[in-house]
Amino acid sequence: MQVTDTLNEGLKRGFTITIPAAELAEKRDARLKEVAANLTLPGFRPGKVPVSLARQRHGEAVRAEVLEQAVSESLRAALEERGLRPAGQPQVELVSGQEDDGKDLEFKVETEILPEITVPDLSDLSLTRLKAVASDEAVDKILADVAKRQRTFETIEEVRPAVKGDVLSVDFVGKRDGVPFDGGTAQDVNVEIGGEGFIPGFAEQIEGMKPGEEKQITVTFPENYGAEELAGKEATFDITVKELKKPVDAPIDDELAKLLGFETLEQLRDLVRKQVEGEYDQLSRLRIKRDLLDALATKTDFQAPEGMVDAEFQQIWQRVEADRKAGQLDDEDKDKDEDTLRADYRKIAERRVKLGLLLAEIGRKNAITVTQDELGRAMRAEAMRYQGQEKEVFTFFQNNPQAIESLRGPIFENKVVDYLIELAKVEDKEVTPEELSDIPPADI
Repeated sequence: MQVTDTLNEGLKRGFTITIPAAELAEKRDARLKEVAANLTLPGFRPGKVPVSLARQRHGEAVRAEVLEQAVSESLRAALEERGLRPAGQPQVELVSGQEDDGKDLEFKVETEILPEITVPDLSDLSLTRLKAVASDEAVDKILADVAKRQRTFETIEEVRPAVKGDVLSVDFVGKRDGVPFDGGTAQDVNVEIGGEGFIPGFAEQIEGMKPGEEKQITVTFPENYGAEELAGKEATFDITVKELKKPVDAPIDDELAKLLGFETLEQLRDLVRKQVEGEYDQLSRLRIKRDLLDALATKTDFQAPEGMVDAEFQQIWQRVEADRKAGQLDDEDKDKDEDTLRADYRKIAERRVKLGLLLAEIGRKNAITVTQDELGRAMRAEAMRYQGQEKEVFTFFQNNPQAIESLRGPIFENKVVDYLIELAKVEDKEVTPEELSDIPPADI
């Protein structure tokens, strides 16, 4: 094998590899002998099929197999010999030898490589861990929401118009162009006047109705409505009011707790408090991780592979364009022109790539790995997100190793982050839940 360097600019490398035709022919003949030895053909004893017959039947497939293997092995050897780690899939262009014409195999390779990364001094890492306590008021608010979800409805005997806070029990028939549509008909539906959960304009237009009254209303479904055939479309509803009711929240007491599977209200309060503090702990981790990454970003004094930045930017930009079309751009981005937006998000992409490479190097230097048990737990957690389809999710992972690898990255990153937080000088600071939730944008 002969390797000739052709490109050495920044992180870009290029070379031409030549493999003698005789070497390829030798490998091809050896492979054909293996194929012949395992062929089963009428008239021939096992292992006695002539190589010439194997060549006739499988010569093209064997030649392609040997060619692919030769390219792969020689490319890997050339990279290892030069101590290069590709930042992506190398580009390979065959020049000669791909045909059965006796010519040497020659191909060109161009690739970007990972930069040399020196793990910086981490002894000066200093972080603040923000902590918030679940107040009695926060617990009471959640319990009030729980009681509201367990509420009952009492019939109001007085015949009067419905006002905000009342509930109307109605039958309705939804129509498009005068024709009922699927899913648009229902009976005995409770609609809270001034409440949420219905199509915008529905509850507002039945305010003031009384039991026994009928009315037709017109509404427009939201653009993001779940049924595509109705999204953004206008429809009418024929409404018949059957009862006027008032909602009655469940008392916050031991009986409510028992209804939810607890023995006492105190047990329910303890669980709610732990859940609230668990959410605070997650926010606290997000904050300290953000601060850690900001600190590390100042230490990434190496060049990022352009191809990796391009790929990261494209992923980010797709989300930006989707948000822009949906009118959901962040306030700070709304007035920026496209060139400015692209420049800003290109910087974010470069930051992410550099931080990812630095974290990977820190993990590699400190022998941080992801275990099979950790991957298994991540797969189970992912499967739990799809209730009733857990088996299909596991089958998907079994059949798609790349999907399993997509779980490995976040686990590895979090383990490296945990390692660095343990290494850092961390000061705990108590703050309000509002201060904890106010996560500033990342430094770019």
